[in-house]
Amino acid sequence: MRNSVLVSTAALAIAATLVSLPSGSAVAQSSEVYINAVELVIIPSEMPKFLEAIKENATNAVKEPGCREFNVSVLHNRPNHVFLYEVYDNEAALNTHRQTDHFKKFQATTANMVADRNIRAMTPIAFNAKGH
Repeated sequence: MRNSVLVSTAALAIAATLVSLPSGSAVAQSSEVYINAVELVIIPSEMPKFLEAIKENATNAVKEPGCREFNVSVLHNRPNHVFLYEVYDNEAALNTHRQTDHFKKFQATTANMVADRNIRAMTPIAFNAKGH
């Protein structure tokens, strides 16, 4: 009986700790979350048109049910190097994104603008963010 009381007390303490964690704290994420990290080198003369197309794609992507984030950045000292950081509920959500009309439009529009592409699938360990 004493052991079951100790186990119950420990379980309640752990549950209370988990419930009281503030949002945005560093907590290991489910392995289901899928990150698509993409590095692109854009032909410099095509950069304005590329940025217009990628912003439209990203804006539409985050409206999709399985897309959590779609961030677009450029290297500070090499502005024709673009980095995309996409977070999806799972790999299936990314594959669904790739079937959308807006992604297909983006692909067709930018096909001749990309000089190099490096795509990396990643698994998150922890997401850390401040609340807004």
